[in-house]
Amino acid sequence: MSSYNSELYQQVILDHNKNPRNFKTLENPTCMCEGHNPLCGDQITVFINLDGPVIKEITFTGVGCAICKASASMMTAFIKGKPKDEAEVLFHEFHKMVKGELNVNSEAHHLGRLAIFSNVSHFPVRVKCASLPWHAMHSALEQKGSASTE
Repeated sequence: MSSYNSELYQQVILDHNKNPRNFKTLENPTCMCEGHNPLCGDQITVFINLDGPVIKEITFTGVGCAICKASASMMTAFIKGKPKDEAEVLFHEFHKMVKGELNVNSEAHHLGRLAIFSNVSHFPVRVKCASLPWHAMHSALEQKGSASTE
């Protein structure tokens, strides 16, 4: 990881951790899911309001490390307004990226600025922290009440 990428990664993570976007409970969500990472204790609840197949609103609450909170913040900002099927594609691409199975520099993807999390693949213990909000979003869309990284 170049020093520029490392510095940018740290700045983005710190900013979203300190000032999380969409950090609130939704009243009467269409679907929601409580996610838990038993390895480190991160707990994220994702709330979604659907307008037909479109994610009209997506928010989160919970406690977690900076990586988990920043991932949830950026995920909600990126996913809002997208159709469910597009969110599912992003879930699978994000998961492959943080596991080091998708090279965002040489392979096609739809992750946009979320590609900054590709650096997480260099820190295996943080993969579950970054992916927890995505598992919670995926499970919420499938009407499952809970998600775990285990």
